[in-house]
Amino acid sequence: MRYLFLFMSLGLLGTANAQSGKKQITLENVWSLPTFKSKSVPGFNAMNDGKRYTQIDNDGSQQINIYDLQKGKKQKTLFDNAVNKVNGEKIAVDEYSFSADETKMLLLTEAKNIYRRSILHKVYIYDIKSGSLQLLDAEPVLHATFSPDGSKVGFVKNNNLYYRDTKSGQVTAITTDGERNKIINGNCDWVYEEEFQFTRAYQWSEKGNYIAYYRFDESNVPQYTMTVYDSLYPTPYQYKYPKAGEPNSVVQIKIYDLAKKQTTQADVGTETDQYIPRIKWTKDDSKLCILRMNRLQNQLEYLMADAKSGTSTIAYLERNDRYIEINDNIEFLSDNVSCIFSSGQSGYNHLYRWDWKAQNLVSLTDGKFDVESIVSIDKKRNLIYYTAAEGSPMERKLYVVDANGEHKKCLTEENGFHVITPCNGDRYFLDKYSTINSPAVFSLRDADGKIVRTLEDNKVLKATMDEFALGKLRLTTVKGDSGVNLNAWMITPPDFDSTKKYPVLMFQYSGPGSQQVTDKFPVSDYFWYQMLAEKGYIIVCADGTGTGFRGENFRKKTYLQLGKYESDDQIAVAKYLGTLPYVEQSRIGIWGWSYGGFMASTCIFKGADVFKMAIAVAPVTNWRYYDNIYTERYMRRPQENAAGYDENAPEKMASKLKGKFLLVHGTGDDNVHFQNSVMLVNEMIKFNKEYDSEYYPNRNHGISGGNTRFHLYRRMTDFILQNL
Repeated sequence: MRYLFLFMSLGLLGTANAQSGKKQITLENVWSLPTFKSKSVPGFNAMNDGKRYTQIDNDGSQQINIYDLQKGKKQKTLFDNAVNKVNGEKIAVDEYSFSADETKMLLLTEAKNIYRRSILHKVYIYDIKSGSLQLLDAEPVLHATFSPDGSKVGFVKNNNLYYRDTKSGQVTAITTDGERNKIINGNCDWVYEEEFQFTRAYQWSEKGNYIAYYRFDESNVPQYTMTVYDSLYPTPYQYKYPKAGEPNSVVQIKIYDLAKKQTTQADVGTETDQYIPRIKWTKDDSKLCILRMNRLQNQLEYLMADAKSGTSTIAYLERNDRYIEINDNIEFLSDNVSCIFSSGQSGYNHLYRWDWKAQNLVSLTDGKFDVESIVSIDKKRNLIYYTAAEGSPMERKLYVVDANGEHKKCLTEENGFHVITPCNGDRYFLDKYSTINSPAVFSLRDADGKIVRTLEDNKVLKATMDEFALGKLRLTTVKGDSGVNLNAWMITPPDFDSTKKYPVLMFQYSGPGSQQVTDKFPVSDYFWYQMLAEKGYIIVCADGTGTGFRGENFRKKTYLQLGKYESDDQIAVAKYLGTLPYVEQSRIGIWGWSYGGFMASTCIFKGADVFKMAIAVAPVTNWRYYDNIYTERYMRRPQENAAGYDENAPEKMASKLKGKFLLVHGTGDDNVHFQNSVMLVNEMIKFNKEYDSEYYPNRNHGISGGNTRFHLYRRMTDFILQNL
């Protein structure tokens, strides 16, 4: 009854749904039921011949089946958990991978997350011909991978690196000095995993003669303690977390010779306060490329290290006035003297071919647009396949160009967003294509871009959406603080009437290089926003200064002042929306999560006379509390830029609060610590400010698990309905 009265008092009970016979969206539809479930192609894995693929099917039992790529006809079952049992019990496969000759598989089961990307699994080695299953190790392990010839499997356990011989079953320990919160071998420390976005910290060489691996010495990294509420006396959980300005792990790169069972240390220089964001073997089995970056992250070098001696030479050097961001766009060619990589040195992210022997750099792409990623390189035909936002920052399409930067061609002409997965042999590509209002269609394309067939069209989801009265979602532009057009999207209520006035809820993320406004389905929290639109709200999202795929100057303008220009833009957008004839100027709110929570907090404080309410989920409230790799990339150290940190910190703005403010955090957040919200709350109490808060015991940065998301979104929905 309370909510019925609230809807009536706010004028939010529209009649469009009743008149049209359409259904209304509920929170249960969004978070508890599979009402709007989108289908994909689970476990898609192209095979060596380029003509077949495998995928996981669940129909009574779980199977891994082979299909013909062109016709989609099922050819063979490789694994069936109703048949291939362990001690009479079924196993549920989370992930799988093949040996190079496709005679064996690694079946990863019983996944257990440690942090965002590091996942423990119980792993089985499956012989396809015999159907036998061998347990890789009695304990759950990390990063199980076949050697190139399939004769061995590498893995990490208890901070040490091992490999197992698949024939004899013998396990060899490459390292023995691993120790929690001190030494890590073959796996990343927390901050590398989170900010350089990888976790398996070892690689087999091309022929499998060597394994290169990281050794992290965390001894001098400060330790962070979280309380886990799991018993009568809660458990302290401690791990190494280097905040801005604090010491990092000392990183070494080791190279293990499997034949000699000897380890060599690669020469990465005498400086220990630096980063090694990537290692990658060249096509020469004895040459390892090591990417070395200084602490300020504005200088990047490619070191070529000899596997036998460990000696290294600098093959490439790049500097930037602000910072360089790391990605996986680096592929070595079989001539052993050149590679393809991406760089923003022209002001936009583009592809280059670098010959380090001849010291020759060839530009392969050019123009006022950003390349997203290298999809594949056809080394036989010297063709590079890549995705780029050439037509619009909001689109992605697949292109091909030759190794001289000539004969460029777009292979996906349809406007919208194409996510491309290559198939072995570069004869086919899996294209996940969508637009902002159309669910994803998974198609198989040939090397010329022609659609061979559709694997999944999501017709069921489309039909389900037609049963509901959805508001209109459209792409648009709005003016930012400096007058620059910002890309945006807007959802209006199903029964929208331009002669009436509506409240507005703004959403944003705003982090450096991020994007929330793309011509891709679905936009973040799409069906929740549609539920709010049914209740009479307009939802708006604008990508402001600092966001991605609009060139370096737009993205890096926020350097040394995170939060300043981004919040100025969101405040300007809110003011602009307030001038529209169908917007109720006094009822504009904003919300966000993580960086978006940092921004929502900043906006309700800086824009106290603009925003009526704000919701900040898991926000950073002062960059002094966040990790050093991310923070220092954009802000340098607090010791060098104290004003940049404190002048833009929500923690320092609490006295300005006027509107309604909901602060949400998980107490087990290993990424953006609960400390951020605690410190902000302390400041609001200091200035006698009213606020609402919700904490989620032991939940991490994603605030999920069981009924958690439903509870969180119900809490936020109630807050919006009562205060906006």
